[in-house]
Amino acid sequence: MSTLATIDRAAIERMVRQIVLRQTAGGPPAKPELVVSVSARHVHLTDEHVEILFGPGHKLTVMKNLYQDGFFAAEETVMVVGPSRRRMLPTVRILGPTRPKSQVELAFTDGISLGIDLPVRLSGDIKGTPGCVLVGPAGVVELKEGAIRAQRHVHMSPADAAYYGVKTGDRMCLRIVSSCTTTFEDVIVRAEEKIKLEVHLDTDEGNAADLDHATSVELFKP
Repeated sequence: MSTLATIDRAAIERMVRQIVLRQTAGGPPAKPELVVSVSARHVHLTDEHVEILFGPGHKLTVMKNLYQDGFFAAEETVMVVGPSRRRMLPTVRILGPTRPKSQVELAFTDGISLGIDLPVRLSGDIKGTPGCVLVGPAGVVELKEGAIRAQRHVHMSPADAAYYGVKTGDRMCLRIVSSCTTTFEDVIVRAEEKIKLEVHLDTDEGNAADLDHATSVELFKP
């Protein structure tokens, strides 16, 4: 009879657990994979506004899935018109899914083009912000508020938050090494379940740091 046959199953399981624990104990947690994305100008719409702009019963059509699961860039675009009614951005992409409130997220230079003094806000925080007019193929929506420049932020899971030692609302720094090496401060943490680690910058920020030619990116606490 072999030696192995004389050892009971429970003893084998104990030995395997001990080996695994010795191999993993004390080792640092794996560094999360960091993605830095440029969030170009876009619009979020309610179901009601989708129907006004594109016709009764219309649903957004997925053009491309975004990095975060369940979110997408739609085939549909709208014209965004500034307060003077003489300045406009002709084709601004809609992102889905629909939301409880419509809003328009623009870069600083977009605001200059439209004649809107854009406040810097986190997405969804639109109370007291400027409005604008949206024009679609089937109708027009006048937003009384909702035009913002999105505060730079980082989406992360609770596990990522634990790794960095942060929580929702905390501020971090992002260093981008490129031909125009830049460190961005005040990157707001947004920690949620089932979310991948991703920093969102607007087009002005991405271009200023030459993100397209970055050789490395680093997220850290100040």
